[in-house]
Amino acid sequence: MIHIALQKKLIAANGEMLLDIDISIEQGKVVTLYGDSGAGKTSILRMIAGLLQADKGSITIDKHIWLDTDQRICLKPQQRKIGFVFQEYALFPNMTVKENLLFALEKGQDKHIVEELIDIVELGNLQHRKPEYLSGGQKQRVALARAMVRKPKILMLDEPLSALDSKMRAKLQDYILRIHKQYNLTTLLISHEIGEVIKMSDTVYVIDHGRISKQGNPIDVFTTKHISGKFQFSGEIVQIIKEDVIYIVTILIGTNFVKIIAQESEIETMTIGDNVIVASKAFNPLLQKIN
Repeated sequence: MIHIALQKKLIAANGEMLLDIDISIEQGKVVTLYGDSGAGKTSILRMIAGLLQADKGSITIDKHIWLDTDQRICLKPQQRKIGFVFQEYALFPNMTVKENLLFALEKGQDKHIVEELIDIVELGNLQHRKPEYLSGGQKQRVALARAMVRKPKILMLDEPLSALDSKMRAKLQDYILRIHKQYNLTTLLISHEIGEVIKMSDTVYVIDHGRISKQGNPIDVFTTKHISGKFQFSGEIVQIIKEDVIYIVTILIGTNFVKIIAQESEIETMTIGDNVIVASKAFNPLLQKIN
């Protein structure tokens, strides 16, 4: 079990803000921090990593204390088993893909992990290239693999896919989930994309002005009523067309378009650009707006 309790005075867009969170995370889960820019999400990850000092708090990972301000315990960043992937790739431009990963090895660590990770993220044919010859998606795969070299207790991802197109974003989500499962990680993700949160997360914490306003299963958090069905997908409404007494709603789910027949009462609060969940039970599709 991971327990994180942190307090920190921050300067936000509207002045001083007190970040005050207390969360417990079951090991092996994917947990997302969701909220507006400036809510304190990145500061939380930086305090967990030891890159930002908390005013008060504690971090306990599997009964090991990383931080306890009352006992004046504060492990240095290099003493914390953290893998951190930022929006920026932060690769060494003068090193090849393989060299970037080798550089992350701990002294005396088995180099086999580098070959293993290169294989997982499918960069074998590019391992001798430098970052300038890689695409954005390829660079992010290198950054993800490099964060895994030291086999971290926690993998932290600060909107790592925000600059990528939807097709590459979906592919990298799958890579992240594969690595998360293969290495039995606990993963903390920051994301503004509701579909991404629903696809990847076991639990979501909504951060509002430094405090947790909602928490739970992503579908329960983002919808106003419980939805059940044999399948559920999230997507964005791209078109609504009225035909006689029904409406044809076109939804972008990943890179695919799905058309759903809906009644006026179902879509009266929906508009183009809204995020929705498509659920089906006995071949009867239902739409639920995501708030």
